Amino acid sequence: MHHLSEALMGLHGRIDTPEPVVVLDTMRNNIERMQSFAGARGLALRPHVKTHKCIEIGRLQRDAGAAGITAGNVAEAEVFAAHGFDDIFLAYPVWAAGTKAARIRHLAETVDLKVGVDNRPAIDRLAVATHGSTRRLQVVVEVDCGAHRSGISPDRAGDLARYAAATGLDPVGVYTYPGHGGSARDARAAAARDQLDALVTSVRALESVGIESSVVSAGSTPTVQYVDGSPITEIRPGEYVFCDLDNLGLGACGEEQIALFVPSTVVSDNVPGQAIVDVGTKALGREGSPRKGYGRALGVEDGRLLRLNEYHGFLSTPDTATRPRVGGVLAIAPNHVCPVVNNFDELVVTDSRGGKIERWAVAARGGLS
Repeated sequence: MHHLSEALMGLHGRIDTPEPVVVLDTMRNNIERMQSFAGARGLALRPHVKTHKCIEIGRLQRDAGAAGITAGNVAEAEVFAAHGFDDIFLAYPVWAAGTKAARIRHLAETVDLKVGVDNRPAIDRLAVATHGSTRRLQVVVEVDCGAHRSGISPDRAGDLARYAAATGLDPVGVYTYPGHGGSARDARAAAARDQLDALVTSVRALESVGIESSVVSAGSTPTVQYVDGSPITEIRPGEYVFCDLDNLGLGACGEEQIALFVPSTVVSDNVPGQAIVDVGTKALGREGSPRKGYGRALGVEDGRLLRLNEYHGFLSTPDTATRPRVGGVLAIAPNHVCPVVNNFDELVVTDSRGGKIERWAVAARGGLS
């Protein structure tokens, strides 16, 4: 990850720590690579904006050819809709209670909105919320392909789609999430096969009740390289835009594709074999383990963050020539990039030499409802 170290050197004395730094040329390459992958297979690319929550990055993806965006909640969809994004898939089984009912209705009347569903009570809520609207709300049935999170059995997708149609909603297809593909390097291809099998079954289930699936939506970054062919119409990766250590460990990206790091200052080194850096759970989140680490400092032997407090990172530093000095600034590569972005108001955007600096707002940060 020499490009990250080079960017950090160019930023010396010009930024505070910790702040998330995005290497723009690396990110652009990631965007173009995924867009080319999708285009070569006749797939629409609908990137998940939960990873970056940033309007400028969404525009880069759209300008590169993305067909629309995926959002994880109503607030994300609202932020991007307010900035001109007009094709949004809210890939979540939303419960339309409280303010969400009116907000979903407004979105459905102002943009091309699709909402995930996986149960009848949620469908009833959405139908009431949008009753009498100028547009029928499009819904996409979520099926479980093995992640065992949300989603119904694929063979039941037709019954749920027919029920949605009977309430006045417009069922337009099916989607799934192969989350179990992120469990290990050798799990990715198998999870992609599970995904394909589930989508084939669910498309047939909709056909059996007279409903065509114009949307057959697949994810995610760890499994996307195994997506190829009918009946899938679109892919929804998110993390590919930055990549991270988790995807690197899975073989889903190379070191040269990691586009975001967190500069951190060594603030204490009183304990042998350990240094304290100014990055903790409020910057990196809690994803990791003592064995795996909670992030990695580049250019330091071992380099694992063995433990995190809120503002302290416990960095493993064997007594070698690479042991960092107090006051030194290190590039920390995160395990999982999504929570890191959501912890900050801004992204520092630069090039691989740490030249020009821009600051882009994490516009949908904190929007969780």
